[in-house]
Amino acid sequence: MATVGKNILENLTTGMYSDSTVIYREYIQNACDQIDIAVKQGLMSNADAMVDIFIDSSKRYISIKDNATGVKSSVFVEDLGDIANSNKEIGKNKGFRGIGRLCGLAYCKTLRFSTSFFGEPIRSIMICDAKKMRAMLMENKKYTLDEIWDAIVSFETVTEESAEHYFEVEMFDINHENTDLLDEKKVKEYLSFVAPVPYKNTFILRNQIYNHAKVINYKIDEYCVKVNGCQIFKEYTTKLKENVGANLKNYDEISKLEFHDFIDGKGELLAWMWIGLSRFEKSIPKINQMRGIRLRSSNIQLGNDDVLQKLFKENRGNYYFVGEVFAVSKELIPNSQRDYFNENEARVLFEDKLREYFYDVLHKLYYDANRIKNIYKRQEEYISKVSEYKKKSDENGFVDEAARQKMQDEMNRAKQEAEEARRQLGKYDLSDETPLAEVHRSIGRKFDAENLVREATDTNVVDEEADTKKKSYITATMSKLSRSERKLVSRILTIITDIAPKDVAEMIIEKIKEELK
Repeated sequence: MATVGKNILENLTTGMYSDSTVIYREYIQNACDQIDIAVKQGLMSNADAMVDIFIDSSKRYISIKDNATGVKSSVFVEDLGDIANSNKEIGKNKGFRGIGRLCGLAYCKTLRFSTSFFGEPIRSIMICDAKKMRAMLMENKKYTLDEIWDAIVSFETVTEESAEHYFEVEMFDINHENTDLLDEKKVKEYLSFVAPVPYKNTFILRNQIYNHAKVINYKIDEYCVKVNGCQIFKEYTTKLKENVGANLKNYDEISKLEFHDFIDGKGELLAWMWIGLSRFEKSIPKINQMRGIRLRSSNIQLGNDDVLQKLFKENRGNYYFVGEVFAVSKELIPNSQRDYFNENEARVLFEDKLREYFYDVLHKLYYDANRIKNIYKRQEEYISKVSEYKKKSDENGFVDEAARQKMQDEMNRAKQEAEEARRQLGKYDLSDETPLAEVHRSIGRKFDAENLVREATDTNVVDEEADTKKKSYITATMSKLSRSERKLVSRILTIITDIAPKDVAEMIIEKIKEELK
């Protein structure tokens, strides 16, 4: 037989993951598989199942414990001692390679596994000297995998209550370079989107997701995961926030969810997804941790929030949305790093289907949303121009005839643009069932669209001839000045208007009016 060298162990531990927090995902994944078995066997109900994580930063200690089946003492050494020799099934179990439990070896001095099987008065323990393993890997010596494994692993048993059933992973003396594993807040944030946990009950649209899953006969795997006694939920919300100075401000809102099912060539469900429909004001800022369309297999996130970004027509497209894609096909197999799928025909089809939907629907959706917003902005601009013109006319606010005419022309152009914008709105499919119709309604609520369009339609441009006769010029109020003096003042006011910023010019002109009345 070929000799398996020590480097394979390095690849499966220190070299496997770029982010240390994946240990939580790996151990939770294994726990959930055993919870599924325990529930199926009637050992407990879903409501009683739990994955309990305890972090003690002062002692640099982590425990991840489930109350599932545990492991029989008769097979404990074989099951835990073997490497990459799992009994789990691809496409059925969440983990199946038999290497995930090794990940903790890279981040602590001692890794310990403890378990008890229901009905057995035994607690089986496996202790791994992780510090020694890493030292042997660094030595300039050709150790075999078996030599290192035999040197760092030991087994023991102690008595236990026969009614107990659990599996516990303990990490002692977390490496100082991996202190992030002890940051309770960051761990909770990480698990709130990576772990297979329920949606937060304040996410009022969550029932739409559950209802769609029920319609397509898909079970969303959800488990009770706690960190230091606090249950973890998917932290989705309908509010989108941005930083305004030192404060956070709501700038947009998800009003409804849109769903899409991806079907393979055999007519079977390949994957399905949901996205949040908002006004798509802009690319969602990073402060919103939920941003981006996330990819999930068995309700466990694959990769990060940008894993599907490459399938959009433009990279920023991914961050206009909040949503999830659930892989369904058993042929969509997560790779060993669980950051995407293995290469096969199913993955190619998956990417083709998503890329088509992202191009034809999602890209067009946020672009059309922007155009609709601009349509209503044209109405606002026209009304604003009319209001400004009338105010100047009523208050003798024009510098001279040229200034009045310029504002009249701007008002007329704004009217034409508003009318053209309303015609463009009629070209969109805004029937009740389309996603764009919901986006349009949301935009309309912001702009008070019905009243806005009515006001813009009913607003009449001031009659130019009548207003010219009215002579609504600033100098008309300066009765103390002679005609020639008024002309001079008018020229001065024109120069001020031409060279100064609008707000500065208006302030100076107002002061001159007060002084020369």
